[in-house]
Amino acid sequence: MKKSSFWAELLTKDMLILVAMGVSSGLPLALTGGTLQAWLKNEGVDLGTIGLFAVVGLPYSLKFLWSPLMDRYVPLKMGRRRSWMIITQLMLIFSVIGLGFAQPKINLSLIALLAVLVSFFSASQDIVLDAWRREKLTDSQLGFGTSVFVSSYLFSFRMIAGSLALILADHFPWSDVYLTMAAMLSVGLLATFFCQEPNVDVVPPKTLRDAVIEPFKDFFTKPGAITILIFILAYKLGDNMALQMTTPFYLEVGFSKTDIGEINKLTGWVALVIGQILGGVLMKKIGIIKSLLWFGILQGLAVYSFAILTWTGKNIFALATIIGFENLAIGMGTIAYVTYMASITNRKFTATQYALLSSLMGLPRTLIAAPTGYLAKFFGWHNFFMICSLMAIPGLLLIAKLKKIEKA
Repeated sequence: MKKSSFWAELLTKDMLILVAMGVSSGLPLALTGGTLQAWLKNEGVDLGTIGLFAVVGLPYSLKFLWSPLMDRYVPLKMGRRRSWMIITQLMLIFSVIGLGFAQPKINLSLIALLAVLVSFFSASQDIVLDAWRREKLTDSQLGFGTSVFVSSYLFSFRMIAGSLALILADHFPWSDVYLTMAAMLSVGLLATFFCQEPNVDVVPPKTLRDAVIEPFKDFFTKPGAITILIFILAYKLGDNMALQMTTPFYLEVGFSKTDIGEINKLTGWVALVIGQILGGVLMKKIGIIKSLLWFGILQGLAVYSFAILTWTGKNIFALATIIGFENLAIGMGTIAYVTYMASITNRKFTATQYALLSSLMGLPRTLIAAPTGYLAKFFGWHNFFMICSLMAIPGLLLIAKLKKIEKA
């Protein structure tokens, strides 16, 4: 295939498929995160309990445990990747519908259980979508394809399931909001029907034992494998802790759900797109490792900027500036972070190895972020965001070791 014809194809069908996959992947995370927090806050749930709801995202950090099944088995006649896409997407839609019909005031435990189910099927969908993207795209296409996917993922996470959902919640019951979000997940099903099964040039695992053992053996024999895993765990620790509590914080300062949603929509999305484009351009010029360092520093500063609202109070200009800065930094950092993870996976074990790395990426958002509500209550909002900002330092210090590993 000529280079020009490749770009012509990617900019039509393949791009639309990547956009749809990103939307389907990003929606559920907010529905069990910030949007769910806003719902619980409106229902009068204690701040500490809201923080503990971070644990419902645990499947994102454990998905490497069942990812070998998706490398090994083909449940339907649509191909290995497309079969699992259909199954996980259907179950995800049903789970979100169930969550929408639940009532926090009547049974908070049921809300938690349904949120865990949404997280489980969402994490399972992510396993197969990440594998499809890595196997469908060549190494030269990976950077562009990842940028398209991450952009639509973050748009869905922040603008649709975050911003739009909060605006709708000011005018409609929460059940209607979640049913609307479930309907929007159908874009993933459409993408699955229109996409093609990847043609991989390596032999998939022939036994479950090979699917479980070989991917980990291959990864852990890499130079500096443990350092890489610790870095992935630590790099976004601070901003994940802070983002777990930003929606309750904004509401406590006095902003309405519509204020938060509209500013996220107008300022946040523009800043996010600029951050991703700027991050991609700078990463090409200075490389992935230096990008991780400078973008990581920017993320740490963005986290501390939340504390400014403790001084200004309800100030729309301050909120817009902080959300814009945060989205700019997150957009830059996420592009470098995700590209780095994809670049170190083996195409033979795509699902399992990428699931391992992205599981660690999600761990700060679940177990480590769980006590954030109690930390905010104990230290106060200003000191809480200062602590979150300082938590970026360990990940930044490890980047020097990544540079040595890259040269080894």
